[in-house]
Amino acid sequence: MPSTLIAFLGACTLVAASPGPSTVLIIKQSLHSRRSGFLTVLGNETGVFVWGLVAAFGLTALLTASEVAYDVMRVVGAVVLVAFGVQALRQARRGRAEGAEETADGWTGGGKNGWAAYRGGLLLNLANPKAAVFAMSFLPQFVPAGAPHLPTMAGLAALWAVYEVGYYGLYVWFVGRMRAVLSRAGVRRRLEQISGGVLLLLGVRLALES
Repeated sequence: MPSTLIAFLGACTLVAASPGPSTVLIIKQSLHSRRSGFLTVLGNETGVFVWGLVAAFGLTALLTASEVAYDVMRVVGAVVLVAFGVQALRQARRGRAEGAEETADGWTGGGKNGWAAYRGGLLLNLANPKAAVFAMSFLPQFVPAGAPHLPTMAGLAALWAVYEVGYYGLYVWFVGRMRAVLSRAGVRRRLEQISGGVLLLLGVRLALES
């Protein structure tokens, strides 16, 4: 079991290191405050755990077996990505950050904005059909022979989510450390433009995939 866990955490590291929509959104939200960035991470990892549980119960097989269901999720995911991209581009155009007043460490802010950050991370993950399919193909590989399938898969899903909280937390921390540079209006606006453009392109690509 220890060797299996080491291999699993190594695989989780490679998965988290692969750039994707969640990474872009986490960095984007971290530009506003560490709190927003971390709550986005928690929302994203809640989605990871949910998909892990769905995979443990074998329900993601229904998604892959139904072309219509997959296409519906793909279109929904594309719409969500495009919406986030457009929102980022609009923020860049306005040239000002949204949200409440922040202190020097960037941890304060209204509860409404915190909920919006968490909800955004959760929605982006749950609207991604690839996340569902990946969880179904990824987790079973690390279930030891003879181990009870459901509790082991649920445990691995929880470990995966907790591990990624720590991993993506480093992104939030790094952006916070670079705050003196990133808080400059021109730099922040350019980063909003880049993140918005990337999310928009990812949404269009997802919509066009067959």
